[in-house]
Amino acid sequence: MIDRPTIRTGSLLSQSLVITRRNLIHIRRMPEMLLDVTIQPVMFVLLFAYVFGGAIATDAPAGYNEWLLGGIMGQTIAFASFIVAVGLTSDIDKGIVDRMRSLPIHPSAVLVGRSISSLIHSSIGIVVMSLTGLLIGWRIRGTFVEAVAAYGLLLLWGFTMIWLGILVGSRMRSVEAVNGVMFTTIFPLTFLSNAFAPTEDMEPWLRTIAEWNPISALVQAIRVLWGNTPPAPADAALPLQNPVIATLIWCFALTAILAPLSIRTFRNRTQQ
Repeated sequence: MIDRPTIRTGSLLSQSLVITRRNLIHIRRMPEMLLDVTIQPVMFVLLFAYVFGGAIATDAPAGYNEWLLGGIMGQTIAFASFIVAVGLTSDIDKGIVDRMRSLPIHPSAVLVGRSISSLIHSSIGIVVMSLTGLLIGWRIRGTFVEAVAAYGLLLLWGFTMIWLGILVGSRMRSVEAVNGVMFTTIFPLTFLSNAFAPTEDMEPWLRTIAEWNPISALVQAIRVLWGNTPPAPADAALPLQNPVIATLIWCFALTAILAPLSIRTFRNRTQQ
């Protein structure tokens, strides 16, 4: 009589890392999945730098090119939610999540693994944009600690946006629906901010909306920490005058709201 092999469930971390590895292998076998964090950010940097660079006045030490990088970084990391939503919806639609649930793994391992792989995916874009920025004149003029803190804020915001992606990916029934919802949500959010143009010259009502946009606080915090812009003027909204603190508050508040909703929506979708 042949004994059955012992099933080792492993910890949540080890299971999540296995799923992370699976997602990264998927990217390696389909390199076109990296276009959004390689070719697309470079195109945005070059287009905005050389098309709008001479038309938009900023107070950055090296002009608009240096001021632009913080905005492009903020936009790219916000689109981390896009990647999670599409990938999660695809896995659910193809029955991959159901296959994983049939295994002795922790229910949260699928979400944790997807989140880790998404952060790694977005980090590639940050590295690519940093190298592109160096070529067009961008420099980090702050201290080493401030530079690391800025990159840390980017990753923290990316983690927050992942929960939005999980929520939409668990709610929508198709990849096409995800693309529509995420595009109409993230695209206006990033452009209705200080990412690509200063808010001082906007209409008063529009300036108020832009300056209270969480993307604006993130971008302002990055620019200040990197030494790419002086502090916000006295008439700016409170989040821009205290951008680092505001970004932390936005991240923790949005995560506290989105995380429980995302987990509940994912469970309801996958347990039907």
